Amino acid sequence: MLSLIYDPDLFTLKLDFCSIFLCAVLKLNHHPFRAHFLRSCCPLFLTSFQSSLLLLNASSEENPEFWRSQAQKTLQSVLDRKLNTNVAKNILFFLGDGMGITTYTAARILKGQLQNQTGEETVMTMDTFPNVGLAKTYSVDFQIPDSAATATAYLCGVKTNLNVIGVSAAARNGVCKSQKGNEVTSILKWAKDAGKSVGIVTTTRVQHATPATSYAHSASRKWYSDADMPDAAKRDGCTDIASQLLKNTDIDVIIGGGRKYMTPKGTKDPEYPRDYSSRGKRKDGRNLINEWQSMKIGKVAHYVWNKTDFDAVDPETTDYLMALFEPGDLRFEAERDPNMDPSIVETTEKAIRILQKNPKGFFLLVEGGRIDQAHHAGRAFMALHETVAFDYAIAKGLELTKEQETLTIVMADHSHPVTFNGYPFRGQSILGKSPLWATDMLPYTTLMYGNGPGHKITNGKRPDIRNVNTKTKDYVQLSAVPTESATHSGEDVAVLARGPMGHLFQGVQEQNYIAHAMAYAACVGADQRHCPFFSANTIDLTPLVTSGKSEVRVIEERNTSAGWMCQCGFLQSILSRF
Repeated sequence: MLSLIYDPDLFTLKLDFCSIFLCAVLKLNHHPFRAHFLRSCCPLFLTSFQSSLLLLNASSEENPEFWRSQAQKTLQSVLDRKLNTNVAKNILFFLGDGMGITTYTAARILKGQLQNQTGEETVMTMDTFPNVGLAKTYSVDFQIPDSAATATAYLCGVKTNLNVIGVSAAARNGVCKSQKGNEVTSILKWAKDAGKSVGIVTTTRVQHATPATSYAHSASRKWYSDADMPDAAKRDGCTDIASQLLKNTDIDVIIGGGRKYMTPKGTKDPEYPRDYSSRGKRKDGRNLINEWQSMKIGKVAHYVWNKTDFDAVDPETTDYLMALFEPGDLRFEAERDPNMDPSIVETTEKAIRILQKNPKGFFLLVEGGRIDQAHHAGRAFMALHETVAFDYAIAKGLELTKEQETLTIVMADHSHPVTFNGYPFRGQSILGKSPLWATDMLPYTTLMYGNGPGHKITNGKRPDIRNVNTKTKDYVQLSAVPTESATHSGEDVAVLARGPMGHLFQGVQEQNYIAHAMAYAACVGADQRHCPFFSANTIDLTPLVTSGKSEVRVIEERNTSAGWMCQCGFLQSILSRF
């Protein structure tokens, strides 16, 4: 059998030569049939390339039966699917921060290419989820949201304003007084109130917008410690996010970064004692790590900051775990020291093994938080590798739980202005360059940004990247508009679900619907009238919005409002379809 080896770099080099030759000799840069002539330029090479792709696949994709058979198998699996209407004992909620659909698709290709496949046909773990929908991400005040407003929507069930966490849209960004009486609680608290164990795992600091919304209420997402708060806010009685981590909800597992927000100003970091930026920040003199340990006397509680101590934690005997591996956010997966910091797969596994001992079940929030931060920096390599690691964490979650009793959700909070463009050939590196150049006779990358730090124009020309390796971790993708940091984007994001009541997560929904559907599936939260154990004498009518209204009034508003509240009637309409 003929054996051909596909070399993406060699392929791009040869194709670039063909493109230059055609443009110079035939002046076809604007010709509508340029692609046809390009194929004619190097027919032997392209034929060899295409043949190598065929040999990489078990079945020839040129054979119609290959696609028919594949489709029929998929169709049969859908027809065989049975609705799981169990009460969800556990909820595994995986949140890819900034993991828009472009990122999702590109990461799928990268995952396959890292396994020496062409990539496009790769099946990610999240691809296997049977229920798929879209969520609309806008906030009350902005067309394109931030992670604070979106987290309040999908965790608390209420849409709100930019930059605030755990409060309704009646609160104003940075105005302490406006948050009082407008606090909203999250599904993490609802689960804890129902007797479940709860935890958060993140690759950012645990005080960051997504994890913080599960336990805190703040008029500013940036009030990480008291040192980050204005004096007026402190005088008005607001507290920083780090202190609320201890006060608001009894969280069983806390894993991420953020050590410096927990210790007094000037406290040397155990890992970076000579780095002043890593030292403690708190002005109030409190050591929240020590306070947390004191609160757990009589329980088996562990605080760890390195992988050695983390690995030594026995989940079978551990009641509480706080693991803070960095002063701020964790390192990118591509730069992580495996001897010092565990992967998101390892932290997810440890959290589940600790939480699943509770016979009443658990709620676990797992955030792939640095996908977003890589995109802000215009570093597609980092963003995609973070997403691949996130997908492996999802696989570990499925491995450790039972589908019949565990509702698993995967979604993004928002997207980024990253584009997947050009006409790259099948199997070309997702981090590579388009084989066809632009009208300025320069190549461009398959992945680019609408705005960001990668905008560089010199003498009216963009950079010539012919001799630039665009597949390195430090490469910053080209962007159309110069901004210090790439912004978010406003398109809908994917929502994927499996397990009990997974069929509730279908269609195009408001993002705040997600919290209510999860609560319905697990029989937690204020409205449990549909639950098998419901009793009018024992139901907990704790309002989702602690606004001082009567409990009856809150329930009435949730059942009738077409706005940001529970939309229970709409949820019932979905159930009636099945």
